[in-house]
Amino acid sequence: MSLVVSDLTKRFRDVTAVDGLSFTVREGVLFGFLGPNGAGKTTTMRTILGILRPDAGTVTWKGGPIHRLGSRFYGYLPEERGLYPKMRVAEHLEFLGRIHGLDRPTARRETARWLQRFALEEVRNKRIEELSKGNQQKVQTIGTMLHDPELLILDEPFAGLDPVNASLLKEVLLEAQQQGKTIIFSSHRMDQVEEICQDIALINRGRLLLHGNLRQIKKSMGRQILRLSLEGNWEFWAKIPGLQLLEERTDYREFLLGEGVDPNHVLAEAMEAGQVIRFELVEPSLDQIFVEKVGEGA
Repeated sequence: MSLVVSDLTKRFRDVTAVDGLSFTVREGVLFGFLGPNGAGKTTTMRTILGILRPDAGTVTWKGGPIHRLGSRFYGYLPEERGLYPKMRVAEHLEFLGRIHGLDRPTARRETARWLQRFALEEVRNKRIEELSKGNQQKVQTIGTMLHDPELLILDEPFAGLDPVNASLLKEVLLEAQQQGKTIIFSSHRMDQVEEICQDIALINRGRLLLHGNLRQIKKSMGRQILRLSLEGNWEFWAKIPGLQLLEERTDYREFLLGEGVDPNHVLAEAMEAGQVIRFELVEPSLDQIFVEKVGEGA
């Protein structure tokens, strides 16, 4: 394991924001760090990087204290975005590269490369304050990655991005992961985490609820979800004990199969009610797992 967080605790007076938290992050993975608002995600990220000092516990990278590695080693995108509004885009990025240890020619070259990758070449000479919020976020994301850090920690990197730019950021993160970077990011968009993350940790009230490989976690939950599309009388399902309607979509409905519910019995009843177009048992989505686990831990 590259990153090992062990029994981490952080208090703010009478409030325990992180409470004996332990988890590991494998080298070279995209790691989703999840939890509801106020769960302690931002505090944990800042404590991992040494921005906050823990009250107890340790954080190590490949067996050694992470705080000794310096700012060149990591890139951090904070939840509260911070750029100098009067500086011009290229000037600002070159400045960020320099303070992270790049020489001037390298900072200039990397700035040009990343501006092209994020489709920001046309705004390179504009002041930060003249940019849209989405473009400001793209600039700050570039500043996080410009110095080629080994570890990226991104707090809500997709917040405020439209679908086109969110897709672009996903591509960039996958490229970075393929280059061997270890990437930890928080997000309230479970679909985005589900698309690109190999491993996750879910916390609530500063404590760990779930941790591990996402595929194995979903598999361990069992195929409890039924997706059904029917042309006929939909009222049949209400007569089956233990069958719970979760969601109505335009082309299908999603049900939770309670303990003891026989899918074959549901299928037979559906066929009696009309023409079955779709009948599929699937693993629960990450969104459903999130709601269930946070509810259990409340």
